[in-house]
Order: sequence, then C-alpha cells, then structure tokens
Amino acid sequence: MGACWTLPNTLLGLLLGVACLPFGARLQWRSRELALAFRRMPWPGPGGALTLGNVILYTSDELNTPCLTYAHRAGQRQEQPISLADHERAHVYQFMLLGPLFLPVYLLCGGVSVRNPFERSADRYAQSGRGWWPS
Repeated sequence: MGACWTLPNTLLGLLLGVACLPFGARLQWRSRELALAFRRMPWPGPGGALTLGNVILYTSDELNTPCLTYAHRAGQRQEQPISLADHERAHVYQFMLLGPLFLPVYLLCGGVSVRNPFERSADRYAQSGRGWWPS
C-alpha cells in the first residue's frame, strides 16, 4: 500500500534518475531499501543522496558507505559515522507512510538540516536500526 501511496514521489525520482542516465547515472534495485537506486548521479558537490518515494538518487558508486550524522556535521556532538543506505532506507519508510504529503511536511519541518525531525530520526535509525519515525 505504501508504495502506491507514494507513487507521485517515486515518479518524480524516476524522472530525475532517468534524465541522468546519459550523464553516467546507473540504475539498480535495492531490495533491502525497497527502492530503485540511481548511483553515480552527476550533481555537483561532495557525496550525498536524495530519496523521493521508492527511489534513491546518490552520487557515489556504493550506497552502503559511511557518512556523518546531521548532528555531527552541525558540531552538536561527536558521533560515529552511519551507513548512508540505512539513513536513506528510513526516508523510504517515511515516504511510504506520508506519501504525497511527505515533501511539504518535510519542508515545513526545516528541510535539509539538523533541525528537521525526519533527518534526526533517519540518523537514529541508521545508528540503531530502530526509530525511523520522528518522535
């Protein structure tokens, strides 16, 4: 049911990923994340990822790579690196629950920042395997 509910977001992610195939992006199915993944996305800047529904777009060759939590990057505390795959999986679950409401709610909660409870809960899930929903 969640995959159908978030289909508009998934289609947006697919459009973005397919548009980048001629520029080096590569598509793969990630069963653990319940998502299609486009690796080697050609956007500028250091490594990173963006999840849209059941699509994960990321710049590196491997999704299961270490990354820093939002709190660590913001200098709020020292934390061990987490798995980018685990962090993005939490966002897939969040999208599947909120469907087309996710993006507006996410933006109202602070967008891409340490203040956003969706990002903090994705970090918590990547650290512990629990708590992908904001508490």
